[in-house]
Amino acid sequence: MPINRPTAPTLPRRRRRAPAGLIALALLLPAGLIAARPAAADGPPYERVLNGTFETGKDPWWSNIPTDVADGKLCAQIPAGTVNPWDAMIGQDDVPLESGQPYTVRFEASASRPVQFRTALQQAAAPYGTVLNQPVSVDTTPKTVEFTATSPVTDTHGQVSFQAGGATDAYTLCIDNVSVVGGVVPPGGVRDFGPPVRVNQVGYLTTGPKRATFVTTETTALDWRLLDNANKVVATGKTSPYGADAPSGDSVQLIDFGRYHRSGTGFRLAVGDAVSDPFTIGDRIYSTLRKDALEYFYNNRSGLPIEAKYVGDAYARPAGHVGVAPNQGDVSVPCFPGTCDYSLDVSGGWYDAGDHGKYVVNGVLAAWQLLDLYDETGPGVSLKIPEAGDRTPDVLDEAKWELDFVLRMQVPAGQPLAGMVHHSIHDEKWTGLPLLPSADPQPRYLYPPSTAATLNVAAVGARCARVYAKWDKAFAARCLSAAQTAWTAARQHPDLYAPPGGEGGGAYDDTNATDELSWAAAELFATTGAPSYKKFITTTLTADGFSWRDAGGLADLALARTPWRLPVLDRLRLVQRIAKAADTYVANVRSQGYANPYKPTDGQYVWGSNSAVTNSAMILAIAHNLTGRRSYRDAALESMDYLLGRNAVGTSYVTGYGTRYSHNQHHRFWAHSLNPALPSPYPGSIAGGPNSGLQDPVAQRDLQGCAPAKCYIDEIGSYSTNEVAVNWNSALAWAAAFADAS
Repeated sequence: MPINRPTAPTLPRRRRRAPAGLIALALLLPAGLIAARPAAADGPPYERVLNGTFETGKDPWWSNIPTDVADGKLCAQIPAGTVNPWDAMIGQDDVPLESGQPYTVRFEASASRPVQFRTALQQAAAPYGTVLNQPVSVDTTPKTVEFTATSPVTDTHGQVSFQAGGATDAYTLCIDNVSVVGGVVPPGGVRDFGPPVRVNQVGYLTTGPKRATFVTTETTALDWRLLDNANKVVATGKTSPYGADAPSGDSVQLIDFGRYHRSGTGFRLAVGDAVSDPFTIGDRIYSTLRKDALEYFYNNRSGLPIEAKYVGDAYARPAGHVGVAPNQGDVSVPCFPGTCDYSLDVSGGWYDAGDHGKYVVNGVLAAWQLLDLYDETGPGVSLKIPEAGDRTPDVLDEAKWELDFVLRMQVPAGQPLAGMVHHSIHDEKWTGLPLLPSADPQPRYLYPPSTAATLNVAAVGARCARVYAKWDKAFAARCLSAAQTAWTAARQHPDLYAPPGGEGGGAYDDTNATDELSWAAAELFATTGAPSYKKFITTTLTADGFSWRDAGGLADLALARTPWRLPVLDRLRLVQRIAKAADTYVANVRSQGYANPYKPTDGQYVWGSNSAVTNSAMILAIAHNLTGRRSYRDAALESMDYLLGRNAVGTSYVTGYGTRYSHNQHHRFWAHSLNPALPSPYPGSIAGGPNSGLQDPVAQRDLQGCAPAKCYIDEIGSYSTNEVAVNWNSALAWAAAFADAS
């Protein structure tokens, strides 16, 4: 059976507008740089735009004006009265540009009356290097237009656009058969996966498993050498031929150097002339990651300034969504028009992922994992957060920031659907990258309550009541009251579902709330012991694991924290179920060339596949704690090996950890690749990971034909493979804490 298959929302394409300085720069270029010429049959070999014929709708084209596809053309309603060309604009982002290479832009255009507009090909962000920016005159008869120019820059974030602002009278502009060809680097570039000896680039525990993967077509055992930081051979052995690894398409052999127990830094594995990246062997190699992964959450708080004294100057930023212009703030957010007639203070909480939305089902799972982390490890590590030093453990201070927010999402008494919980709060329209939360100008709305969100609050509220009873009795009581109110409301409204799709935020839609009902019942039973909840616990943990959409397995994990609530026989069955799921993950680790507990039966990796790895590691760790079986501990630790470099792309998916790590994750503030004045992601931030679905234009352009385990690219525009999310980092924090304590 497939293991945990988390699903993230299908996000519309991110939109950004060309700045004024871009057009001015284009107009200063020498006229001889650009030559208009008749359309030619031949041209450079690589097509750089997607869906230029609009046969599949508008995506990934964006606009800041109303558009629609009619008769196979993209038609835009150009308003009157705008000032700048970019005030009425259609575009596509992430077009790769190479310095010194010619590019040809070709398209067909017509309008409802004779007009002039501009077409441009340039960088989408500073310094706005421009390939071409040309006026185009068209009338009611479709016209084919072509321009060729040489790029002055190399950038994977080019933008092709059609700019029609400044019109005195409104009209309709239609575009079709758009093509941008040029460059010599193939789509996706020449991918470098690093040394063929793949290791955990952070390191290995002294008493833990120590395995590596060697990419080779050789079929006989080979000699390997373990080198210390002085290049001295300290251990040797033979590889184990494995053969073809289906998810990656690689032929590999395996290396086991687990008998070596001395600690040190700068170790490398070698097979012949192939030498791995350096790594450490030691006892506390995960202590920094454990801390950084938790500090991810402070960095993504909404509603307060992120201060340099906690995160450093590069990561400091003003408070977002507190009502300071251009923000409209989250202190009095109205419902989406036509859904209710009140406003709520829903300030605080964490920004969910790369956008500025806040979503209950995702945020609750992340907060729940931090609460469970506390149950697993106790007070844990000290964090650099404003609450540090108070009497409450820092991990609980951080979780409370999100819990306060989700409790405020509950429909107040006296209103229709009182006690239900609003599904999300986010912008009316998608905002562009880069964009600080404090600079977000969009109106924000509460989106309608859902049964799933309500039951999520019932579940996490019950867990909150148990955990905080020792530290904050008033907050614990508030959590339990909200949980019980949510439970009653959800039982009265069992089938209110979030609609699919949407604009300005992820849908997080779910049309089956029976799993959330079971999870909430388990948490309420675990907290109160009331038999009335127990009969609603109808789901158990399987090797499918859990995710924000599939929460049924969390019922068993809740009961595992309160075994005294169960008769002895039920306790034994609970342990058996968790161990059975863990057995599947151990088998998955042992049966793949790149050891990974995630092994989908259809072979296709899903959005957020790395969270499947970390959630599975969490289940393995809990199984180890319940049974004492070392195989579960070792498999949980090998999950970390996969995330930190022993994988098909030879990359650590965690920023700041390893020799080659992800650092261009999709995020509006952590956007250094688009604006050098902004930072890369905070250390300890995990990328979503390989995704066979290729649901963003960058992945579609650059990863076509990829083997499932290689469907990943470290580009900021690839939100379907390279976004961050709170519930992915909460799972990483949990797994890193277990590894640190092992």
